[in-house]
Amino acid sequence: MKNLFKVANRYIETSDWKIIAVLKFCLISLGMMIGMCIGGKHKKKVYAVAGLVFIVTYIPLMLKFYKIFKES
Repeated sequence: MKNLFKVANRYIETSDWKIIAVLKFCLISLGMMIGMCIGGKHKKKVYAVAGLVFIVTYIPLMLKFYKIFKES
């Protein structure tokens, strides 16, 4: 597992924003396909968890982006 993180870090270091954007489109597509498989009974719970994860991860990412933006 430790080696997997090293490889992932090296992959990100050697990638530009276009590669990371393609990776994000790939992951969002996978998430949408998985979401379409969720039964009606559990959709609201899954949607709530996904929304929470989005908020918790998006805010720090945008704060970091804004900080870098202000520095340039």
